[in-house]
Parts: sequence; structure tokens; C-alpha cells
Amino acid sequence: MNPTQEANSERHYILLVIAIVIGLVGVYLRFADFRHASAVANVILAIGVGVGLKAVFTIVK
Repeated sequence: MNPTQEANSERHYILLVIAIVIGLVGVYLRFADFRHASAVANVILAIGVGVGLKAVFTIVK
């Protein structure tokens, strides 16, 4: 498989959508009303950012 076809692989974009959903959960959880909601939201958001960066760097590679 050539690099262009590998970059356009469907699995990369599925991983990006999953990262966006995880990030949105982290953002919306920031407004939740329970103890340590902000800390939990920050961790979930960081996980979403990490997954998103992994997907982007895999596409660019």
C-alpha cells in the first residue's frame, strides 16, 4: 500500500472521531456538579488530546 492510501485509511479517521468524542466528554464533564469534576474532566480531556495527536501523527507519517 502506498503512503497516500495508508494516510487515507479509514481507521485513522475513526480514531480521530473517537478522540473528539473523548475530548467533548471531558469538556462537558467540566460543568458537572460533583466533587473533583474538574480534575476528572482534565484527565479525560488529556486522554482525548493524546489519542488525537496519535492519530494525526500516524496520518502525517
